Amino acid sequence: METLKYDIVVLGSGIAGMRAALQAAYVSKGKLHIALISKVHAMRSHSVSAEGGISGVLYPGENGDSIELHALDTVKGGDYLGDQPAIEILVNEAPNEIRFFDHLGVPWNRTEDGKIMLRAFGGMTIPRTAFAADKTGFFMLNALYDNILSFSNIDVYHEHFATHLIIKNNKFKGLIVMDLSNGELKIFIAKACIIATGGASRVYGFTTTAYSSTGDGIALAYKAGIPLKDMEFVQFHPTALVPSGILITEAARGEGGYLINNEGKRFMEKYAKSKMELAPRDIVSRAIVTEIEQGRGFFDEVSGLSYVLLDLRHLGEEKIDERLPMIKEIVIKSMGFNPAKEPIPVRPAAHFTMGGIHTNLYGQVMADKETPIYGLWAAGECGCVSVHGANRLGSNSLSQCAIWGRMIGESAAKLALENSDFPEINEIKDDIDKAEKEIDSMLSSDGNENPYNLRKELWETMDKYVYVYRSVEGLEIAKKKLIELRRRYKNISITDKNKVYNSNLKEAIEIGNMIELAQAIVEGGINRKETRGAHAMIEYPKRDDTNFLKHTLIYRTDSYPRVSYIDVMITKWKPTERVY
Repeated sequence: METLKYDIVVLGSGIAGMRAALQAAYVSKGKLHIALISKVHAMRSHSVSAEGGISGVLYPGENGDSIELHALDTVKGGDYLGDQPAIEILVNEAPNEIRFFDHLGVPWNRTEDGKIMLRAFGGMTIPRTAFAADKTGFFMLNALYDNILSFSNIDVYHEHFATHLIIKNNKFKGLIVMDLSNGELKIFIAKACIIATGGASRVYGFTTTAYSSTGDGIALAYKAGIPLKDMEFVQFHPTALVPSGILITEAARGEGGYLINNEGKRFMEKYAKSKMELAPRDIVSRAIVTEIEQGRGFFDEVSGLSYVLLDLRHLGEEKIDERLPMIKEIVIKSMGFNPAKEPIPVRPAAHFTMGGIHTNLYGQVMADKETPIYGLWAAGECGCVSVHGANRLGSNSLSQCAIWGRMIGESAAKLALENSDFPEINEIKDDIDKAEKEIDSMLSSDGNENPYNLRKELWETMDKYVYVYRSVEGLEIAKKKLIELRRRYKNISITDKNKVYNSNLKEAIEIGNMIELAQAIVEGGINRKETRGAHAMIEYPKRDDTNFLKHTLIYRTDSYPRVSYIDVMITKWKPTERVY
């Protein structure tokens, strides 16, 4: 196995990962050797799919906006489960990051007087979302990538898939990574590691996310003994295109789009009178599902999916072309009609992982409630700081990725500059040997389980029983099914025995990761007997601050996950009834 030594290894090449690598390069002034590892080509990372924008109070005082109001919106939007010191970091640092990306060359939409234009987003009291048409994530990632390529001390490893995270005595030691081009394993030894691999919404079949969003970094940490936090909180984006699940950005509603039922009525007035279509996503998603379940939806006979309509016709073609050009292109190419002429069929789809790897406020990965892992951080969607609480407000995600990417990149660089010692290869030899044997045994296995059948059953289970509304009975059915899938997974077979671009092997590993992460989602949900944010329980329709104003910690075991809890950090804003 080839051994590669770097000062810093960044796993994941989305906005969080690239921002971390770039900041580490800035801080070290070229002195540190940095590896940026991505299982896809770096510019194919899922951040390119972020459409609507990035939040931040760029112009305090305008329209009555303030840093304090952004914080309050975020606290309330997260149903009071967000850690308020983390939220204050987000709102204070977000304007700086938007301006940083402006300096990198992101083509923000602008007003006639040259200011960065801000659009309305769900749960935000004031329009405070900066945007570049409806391709914001693409432009931000492209700007980062262009700048990273100018640093000779950053090596980008495209199509390299991490299979094992090695931790000894609460210290990061190394990563084992498969070069997908030839199937060879490599060991990356580093003083510091940043995990920035994104979310895990591909545990669902109907999702806005790419097939690559399988939560590998979260699973790596979980299998290495690190607890996961708040995994039961999966955000369902209200407007995914039927039948594909392609994201129809919240900006479509921010620009004035209507949701209408089969009676031709805008129904959000019943559910969030003051915010209508721009209520937080959990509220809009529940409203859509309720309309469908009460017979006021439409039905697609081919896919078997029910839906409502997103109507943009009144916006006019000129505004759609200026503000939502990609949405127009997506609908025309995938549906065959122009959204300026016909309404769009939509329903909620799994979208964002509010939970993730347990970290402290500064993104340092925690071994338990109190003990940090030396030299290991998690940034972006894979890490739970927790800034989004039980429900993320749209456009806060890109702010989170950029801010914690920068913070963590700086912290990792400082540690690497102060520490001259690399982990010794001899102390992790047993871990390397074990990893090699695991991969070899997967390739040579002649089991009778097809991993793609397991994935199909996983998706069916999660879509049916762990969706927008959940029940005690449904979650228990899902739990039993996931125990069965995990048992059957041990007997899978890999049909493709070749090593060169063996997508069969890679996807089999991803499927194993997804089954275990689904267990964490379900176990957290079973134990949280309340409705809070994105976790809506039919039998427990109210929020229960007495018993559940706390974060869930999930620890991996050989059977099913072990649950623990820690307190939510509440400073300025005490929980009150959440009404819109």
